[in-house]
Amino acid sequence: MKSRWIILIIVWLLYIINYFDRTSVLTFLPLIREDLNLTHGQIGTAASVFFFAYALAQFSAGWLSDRIGPKKVIGIAIFVFSFITFVTGLVKNFTQFILIRLGLGLGEGHHFAPANKTIANWFPKEEKGRATGFFSTTWAVAPAIIPVTVTWLAASLNGWRPVFYCLAVFGILGIFLLFYFIENTPKEALEKGKISKDEFEYINSGLIQINDEKSSKISTKDSLRILLKDASFWSYSFALFCVLGIYWGSTSWISSFLYEQYEFSIKTMGALASLPYVAAFFAMMTGGWLMDRVFKGRVKPVLAASFICSIPILLLIAKVPQGNNGLLVLMLILLGFFTNLSFGVVYGYPQVRYPKEILGSAVGISNGIGQFGSFIAPLVAGFLVIKNAEGIFYTQVFAFFSVVAIVGLIFTLLLSEKTYNYEEKIGGVQIASSSAIRKV
Repeated sequence: MKSRWIILIIVWLLYIINYFDRTSVLTFLPLIREDLNLTHGQIGTAASVFFFAYALAQFSAGWLSDRIGPKKVIGIAIFVFSFITFVTGLVKNFTQFILIRLGLGLGEGHHFAPANKTIANWFPKEEKGRATGFFSTTWAVAPAIIPVTVTWLAASLNGWRPVFYCLAVFGILGIFLLFYFIENTPKEALEKGKISKDEFEYINSGLIQINDEKSSKISTKDSLRILLKDASFWSYSFALFCVLGIYWGSTSWISSFLYEQYEFSIKTMGALASLPYVAAFFAMMTGGWLMDRVFKGRVKPVLAASFICSIPILLLIAKVPQGNNGLLVLMLILLGFFTNLSFGVVYGYPQVRYPKEILGSAVGISNGIGQFGSFIAPLVAGFLVIKNAEGIFYTQVFAFFSVVAIVGLIFTLLLSEKTYNYEEKIGGVQIASSSAIRKV
């Protein structure tokens, strides 16, 4: 197997560990709410505050990835969020829960940008859609297996708290895999004899990069100037805000939705909560394939289709009559497929528009803006849950998510899919690719 694909698999596995830590908390939210005697508003706040810290961390994560290399940043992130995961099992009250959620957000927030930069460093333009699509399946595979796994563990260990002690062990394994297998760049791997010269030349020939003599002159100010003057960067960032708002809004509340509105047992809830993410795996791979093979590197058609098809599903899923489990299962599968179709392409957009020397900053800033959608959506949703004498209902919650999808579609239609004209911004850039590059 080629070195770049081994790197991708390890990056994928490390992010699965990341997702086990964060998604397990969301799976246990209804149990944590009962144990700590919290309201739905407090649970929504606790779910959202993670993403507030996560969003803030994106800015420093991107900058650090460009300055000290993605490998070191990933290592620090895994150590921090593994420690916080262990401490989660000790939480006793709402204040402690908020502090733990903030700490977890800061730790995990420093993982995504360097992971994305690692992929960008190791894959040429012609393979970025498939590489990004495969990496994106982490947020399909992990939520598909996590609810079933952790609810089974909780049942076996007589509570949700011991589960978090077990999860911390995976962080130790992750740090070993990181430092044994991953190098920051193909050039570093070549110098250590971990990659063939042919593969190095193949990868390097397909990277968008700044001329060597100018690369060392790119400052933080230059990076910001390139990004913030690009109108499409803002359209992309706000479209990502909507993508993440829908994903994490629904992920934060899906377990509570099934447990409270439909009154399923904890094990049945865990199994049903996994269904959207089984479908999501195929959606993400399909999105990446469509970007590479059908739309020749274009992001907009796939992203727009994801928003358009998600709108009616989000409007209808919470209106499925109780007892009609077949229809509910179908809606959960459709929800998972169409809301996640975008993930096969959305994180590929910066990789085909910006040079690798500033990609960490591009991903960090855009994902930082986008993650505020992850913060706002679960928070708002917590105050839209209807609780009355007849039961607990989530109709308004999913209607809100459908409105977010409409806004995301509008920003998607404003995206430019031409390569940005870097020469005007930094005084000369080369595109190291054999294919012709269009400029705007």
